[in-house]
Amino acid sequence: MAFCRTELVADNYFHAVLEATKSVAEKLRNRTGLTDDGAALVDRALGGNPPMLAINQLKTESQLSEQRGFANLIKGMFGMFRNTTAHAPKVSWEMSKGDAEDLLTLASLVHRRLDAAIMPSRVSD
Repeated sequence: MAFCRTELVADNYFHAVLEATKSVAEKLRNRTGLTDDGAALVDRALGGNPPMLAINQLKTESQLSEQRGFANLIKGMFGMFRNTTAHAPKVSWEMSKGDAEDLLTLASLVHRRLDAAIMPSRVSD
């Protein structure tokens, strides 16, 4: 909310969505120290073996699949909402209140999972 409260109060859903998606990239950078952006940031932070940030223990195929899916979800969110709002004029890309609310719910889920993510040891035992 800190990233998009002003825009929401003004019913500026286009820019609220842009700011909310940028907040996810900022969270990834703050948690990892990386300076990348977009898909490269997500791949470096959440990909690899082990990833810099893990949303679970990465011990089963299901957990590994969840980690990959989470990374893909964030990349999809960036592609659908951040990239579009960053490159399309507001008058050419309508953002409804309902869609904005759904994106904010998704951003909240992503933030909660990133807040709880662990940083696995990158050194073999």
